Amino acid sequence: MKFFVDTADVQAIAELNDLGMVDGVTTNPSLILKSGRDIVEVTKEICDIVSGPVSAEVVATKAEDMIAEGRRLAEIAPNIAIKLPLTWDGLKACKVLTGEGRMVNVTLCFSANQALVAAKAGASFISPFIGRLDDINLDGMELIRDIRQIYDNYGFETEILAASIRTVNHAAQAALIGADVMTAPPEVIRKLASHPLTDAGLAQFLKDWEKTGQKIL
Repeated sequence: MKFFVDTADVQAIAELNDLGMVDGVTTNPSLILKSGRDIVEVTKEICDIVSGPVSAEVVATKAEDMIAEGRRLAEIAPNIAIKLPLTWDGLKACKVLTGEGRMVNVTLCFSANQALVAAKAGASFISPFIGRLDDINLDGMELIRDIRQIYDNYGFETEILAASIRTVNHAAQAALIGADVMTAPPEVIRKLASHPLTDAGLAQFLKDWEKTGQKIL
């Protein structure tokens, strides 16, 4: 499974990238706002750190304007994935931009039918939002399962990018189902390495080692 980090925090991206934990980055207008920086400036800096896809989102709602914004964002760096909303206009823009050889991440997916039409439009990535479905008492993982089956049934090359990952359980479940990618905030990715039994075991080892009176260095 590929790990994309969902943030515009350059320091957090660089730290995780140094550990080999970053295969790409996803941003959106809310994350750009949180960073307090210019979208072009911060996106370029992220692209200089990460070799994989960096999703940059359009803000237009009409297809022709999305296409223009997408082309402008693609000029930032070769590894830009243009992020488009899953609307009919977004699908029109997706068809044009992927036809030009650009990576496109179709976002805000909440149904298997939406994922199907995004793949038909040539999306590079489809981003189903797990956490937001859970918020309204629907099973986000069921959507990942349905998309996986549909894409496997017909050989679609669109990658399933599990988004709105909020917990380590979300990450593990998406991996078990077969999502190609997950995108999560830095703190969730860091928590993947944590377990209370690991902490307890290490504490016991250190306590026993202290009793030996020995040193390694």
